[in-house]
Amino acid sequence: MISRRLNESPVHVTLIDPDKQPPGRAAEMAVQAEDGGTHILLIGGTTGVDAQKLGATLCAVKEVSDLPMVIFPASSTSISCHADAIFFMSLLNSRDVRYVVREAARASLELSRSGMEIIPVGYLVFEPGMLVGRIGDVDLIARDDIRTAQEYAKATELFGMGFCYLEGGSGVSEPIPSGMISAVREVIDIPIILGGGISDAAKAEEAVRAGADIIVTGTMVERETDIEGAVRDTVSGMVRGWKDRRTN
Repeated sequence: MISRRLNESPVHVTLIDPDKQPPGRAAEMAVQAEDGGTHILLIGGTTGVDAQKLGATLCAVKEVSDLPMVIFPASSTSISCHADAIFFMSLLNSRDVRYVVREAARASLELSRSGMEIIPVGYLVFEPGMLVGRIGDVDLIARDDIRTAQEYAKATELFGMGFCYLEGGSGVSEPIPSGMISAVREVIDIPIILGGGISDAAKAEEAVRAGADIIVTGTMVERETDIEGAVRDTVSGMVRGWKDRRTN
């Protein structure tokens, strides 16, 4: 799903947290994001997302949008037949084995029978980490600790995971620095997903130019009154960064 699109352009992903608004509002947000040019809807959150909320949001969004819907799981119970795919994630720098592998293992048999596309993702959380850093008991990677980030990213690739997700934390004021993204890009060939702090087109452009392939925006969509316009500007910035990266 994602890999095919990356042959043509960078990928913009809109994150919708079922715990932040009722299903009807989530559907409205999805339509506006789709009109703005987002490519994929990521449904999930760190806390408060039970199976009922997840399923209700997926059903509401599915009624109004044909975009692929991917689950962003909080636990092994974050499974729904209404989604197209799921991030099968390992929070590699968590101190808690539950988030490194145990939740994934608990979900594995059900997922294998679900018919959903399984997308293996190595998830790395950087300072300040915000809520996911606290909930996930994360040994946060410092924003200037290039060696540690490269080691975790390379381990992600060597484990055979398809994507490396660099997360600064939902609601963080600034994204992971472009120098850090470039350093990670130097040591891996798999696509880089970037989340946290992408609040405008300029930041999206810089991140993609540095080496990010997929940009996830969630807080921006929650706060914006003009979701369509904000997503459109962000996607345009990503395309500019992609073209610069390909020509330099």
